[in-house]
Amino acid sequence: MIPDTSQRIIPLTLLSFLLILLVKRSIVISRYPELHFFFLGGLFSTIFALIYAIFKIKVSLHMMAISGLTVFIIGLNMHLQMHNPYWPALLILLTGIVASSRLEMNAHTAKELIIGFFVGIIPQILFLYLWL
Repeated sequence: MIPDTSQRIIPLTLLSFLLILLVKRSIVISRYPELHFFFLGGLFSTIFALIYAIFKIKVSLHMMAISGLTVFIIGLNMHLQMHNPYWPALLILLTGIVASSRLEMNAHTAKELIIGFFVGIIPQILFLYLWL
């Protein structure tokens, strides 16, 4: 619930460095390729949110996170050939619940939610082609 976008710069920068450390040291591509690209997509989403914050545009970080997770679970479902419709359906429902709760709490406008949604899914979709 930070009203000023300039207050998001330090936490997003710190998160970016932590994700870089995680991707470079812990979740390496040779052992965990799916998780490696998931966190790499999260890193790119965080960098995009940081760029938006520098330009004084507020992005819904909640929508960014849940939409990125949704795309990852859908891709993981396809990759493992599980044919399980319940997890993707649940996450799509949760994405709608998160969006409506952010609107109900007056934490974001619809524009900020849409930007957060696309900032979350675009890197995940792009990295999905690398490990799928």
